[in-house]
Amino acid sequence: MSETRETAAIRIESFRVLEEFEECVRLEEAVWGYDPADMIPRRMFLLASRIGGQVMGAFLEGRPDAVGFAMALPGYRGGRPYLHSHMVGVLPECRNHGIARALKVAQREDALARGFELMEWTFDPLEIKNAYINIQKLGAIVRRYQHNFYGSSSSPLQGGLPTDRVYAEWWLRSGRVERALRGEAQTFEVVDRVEVPGAIYAWKAAPGDRANAREVQQRNAERLEAGFAKGLAVLGYQRNEAGDGAFQLGRWDESWLS
Repeated sequence: MSETRETAAIRIESFRVLEEFEECVRLEEAVWGYDPADMIPRRMFLLASRIGGQVMGAFLEGRPDAVGFAMALPGYRGGRPYLHSHMVGVLPECRNHGIARALKVAQREDALARGFELMEWTFDPLEIKNAYINIQKLGAIVRRYQHNFYGSSSSPLQGGLPTDRVYAEWWLRSGRVERALRGEAQTFEVVDRVEVPGAIYAWKAAPGDRANAREVQQRNAERLEAGFAKGLAVLGYQRNEAGDGAFQLGRWDESWLS
């Protein structure tokens, strides 16, 4: 039987059976528009749930079918077990209702209950809203960059660009994460800023403008990697009224994990 978590009108369920994983496949196609070759099949979601990962669905009051889902796999790196949150997706018409945040909070609660202290995931550093949620709202930090992580992607959201990704580290018990989830500001010295223009979405969507998007991607990759090489980490993210975003880099102190 599925475990259930509820937040206001949002209900989060831990999926356990094959029929529930079909919901994830339906949502995966609706959210990203992948070609069949890039789709994760229901058996992979089943495997994730059986080997210590997470598969969760999000439901809105008054709607019988899931409107979002999350899938994580167990991992091991640097002598530490962790959960890698591979996918979190919400139907386009159901966004801006706190569903993605509710899924992440449910993932955190489950991870802590099972003794995990770290969750990681990758995200596109050109996606402004996603970066803002991950860093400002959830309290993740970033200090690794991977060029063309997935190779070519059939998702139109990628805009034909290489699938560059940064790694979000979510230190679940840290004061930083606790403050972020309470909506409190983080205090740190901003050493550098790496900006993402709000026009990036239009540039990716228009074949004639994709060179502009690629230029930003390459420039920001160089800037972020240079900062990481100096021991800096992304500790904040700002958005302005024009829709532009900016990574804020500072010095991460490992003692902040306690």
